[in-house]
Amino acid sequence: MPFRTMLFAPGDHARKVEKVFDAGADAVILDLEDAVAVSQKPATRALVREALQRPRPNLGYARVNGIETPFCYGDLAALVGPGLDGVILPKVETPDQLKTIDWLIAQLEAERGLPAGGIDLMPIIETAKGHRALGALASATPRVKRLAFGAGDYTLDLGMRWTLAETELAAVRAACVMESRAAGIEPPIDTVFIHLNEDTALAASAALVKDMGFQGKLCIHPKQVATANAAFTPTDAEIAYARQVIQAFDAAEAAGSASIQIEGYFVDYPIVEKARRTLAVARAVGALKD
Repeated sequence: MPFRTMLFAPGDHARKVEKVFDAGADAVILDLEDAVAVSQKPATRALVREALQRPRPNLGYARVNGIETPFCYGDLAALVGPGLDGVILPKVETPDQLKTIDWLIAQLEAERGLPAGGIDLMPIIETAKGHRALGALASATPRVKRLAFGAGDYTLDLGMRWTLAETELAAVRAACVMESRAAGIEPPIDTVFIHLNEDTALAASAALVKDMGFQGKLCIHPKQVATANAAFTPTDAEIAYARQVIQAFDAAEAAGSASIQIEGYFVDYPIVEKARRTLAVARAVGALKD
């Protein structure tokens, strides 16, 4: 299933946690890291665990505190159990960090009678060291199925100004996509968008990263979900064109040709594969009824 949207909610805010699962996101991330005060981190674990065990229409993840903090182990020990679909690990910089967390999750899965490898591990790339190690991080462990990018800490680490246009993020975004593909994992998830009242700019940001090869976007407010979902959902026109390409190419291939023109565009095997991927995404998100 594509992850068009992953919506954050602070794990210690009961009202937001209660509403977050009904906001329409493909997955929800209950946060124990940046959104929770240090004094409240241990107490928040029980609240997040209880929330993840309730019935819900989407996947439930938890962002734990970083491996270098005194809270990471306690977060995992408290949360690995029924209802947890995945762990978001922030500020990852080395493959050994991922291997360590993978090992710990595996021990907790076995101890608690959970399916081996059933809990995802998704690292967030947020520093220059993480950027430099992208290839190793993407292939560190089979538990890592996709990467995420976090521009807030990344721009802080590099002394960048995070602009509305986000042109300064092009290099790291391209690297996330390329290294994910080279490692054979899913396309990555893009950073949150911090301008809550700039819906047009959010739509442009989501459209840009979709064209770059990302599969979805992290969100920090429920009102961002519809815009981001729309950006990563094939439109009726895209679905119709994909069907046209596949039908025309199949007919041409049956007649002995592997390249054709459709409405002035050259179509060969790579274009047809893109069309098939478009229909697969549309089908997975319910935009296509066969």
